[in-house]
Amino acid sequence: MSRRIYWLLPDIENARRTVNDLLVARVPVQHIHSFGREDMSLAGLHPANVFQTTDVIYAAELGLLVGGTVGIVAGLLVAMYYPLGIDSLQWGVVGVLGVLGALFGAWASSMIGISVPSHRLKRFEAAIGRGEILLMVDVPVLQVKEIEEILQASHPEARLQGEDPDTPVFP
Repeated sequence: MSRRIYWLLPDIENARRTVNDLLVARVPVQHIHSFGREDMSLAGLHPANVFQTTDVIYAAELGLLVGGTVGIVAGLLVAMYYPLGIDSLQWGVVGVLGVLGALFGAWASSMIGISVPSHRLKRFEAAIGRGEILLMVDVPVLQVKEIEEILQASHPEARLQGEDPDTPVFP
């Protein structure tokens, strides 16, 4: 289990120093994600990817659920009102349409979700617009307090913005 800790830093140089301190504290670089304005260069930082900055995962999960449900309902209607003659084949249509509906729903929803900014980052829009850098650090639950204390002691300019208890396992 890991938690995502959010930190706001006033500029790139402070963000680089903070990342270096996180690396010294043995936080792997792939668990440190930096996010800033689109016109800013995040050179020297590990930038957040599309999974952290958009709602693609949330949308795909929702599409999987809705598409699977619609597929199962469609399969039941086909099985009940359009008999195929073989019972096992007839009820197999329910499963096949359920899986196809789930796959189509996940795909279609993820295409929409990739263009929607992450609902988890909405609260940081104003700060990022002012040129601040958001660091998202994924650490094991047992190390959260230790990492927070290290950064608060060595970086008074950094502002702890809280934790996200349901950090996705991937990515």
